[in-house]
Amino acid sequence: MAAACRSVKGLVAIITGGASGLGLATAERLVGQGASAVLLDLPHSDGEAQAKKLGKSCAFAPADVTSEKDVQAALTLAKEKFGRVDVAVNCAGIGVASKTYNLKKSQAHTLEDFQRVLNVNLTGTFNVIRLVAGEMGQNEPDQGGQRGVIINTASIAAFEGQVGQAAYSASKGGIVSMTLPIARDLAPMGIRVMTIAPGRHIPSLHTWDWVGSLGN
Repeated sequence: MAAACRSVKGLVAIITGGASGLGLATAERLVGQGASAVLLDLPHSDGEAQAKKLGKSCAFAPADVTSEKDVQAALTLAKEKFGRVDVAVNCAGIGVASKTYNLKKSQAHTLEDFQRVLNVNLTGTFNVIRLVAGEMGQNEPDQGGQRGVIINTASIAAFEGQVGQAAYSASKGGIVSMTLPIARDLAPMGIRVMTIAPGRHIPSLHTWDWVGSLGN
């Protein structure tokens, strides 16, 4: 199986949410296997320090994924430092724990929180996709006609959301739903698009840690 996989050595990746968690782990793996990486994360994140740890094959781009200007600047940095962009991994995301209506607190889920989660998780992901596609489209195609790959991060919550995850599940479900049409849009350009849906398993407990603070 490993022999059938393409080597990432020499590829250039831009990774959103790259200063921590899944994004940082992705960067560490890619750089460790010979790729270069640009960590795209908020200015106050630990991105610069993490990029320095990963060495000269890594750079930090302070950016908000919902900002066209910020994302374009990150792509420009990637091209100036490493020459091109071959891979985009969208890991940036946030979540809130809030019931649609909390009877105990006589409180409805705030519309502001719902919109904020969708803006970062869904709109932010699409913003990166649409801009990075233009950069990848300038790459010379390989022997298979491919110019790049975009990997998005949804969640098991897209398919089986739990109490308090209305906003998060909606945002991740949106990522799942837009994957196929975007893949069809970009296929003629030689750009592959896919989405992963990470989850967690807690024996004998079908819930999520963050739900504990929700009350009744």
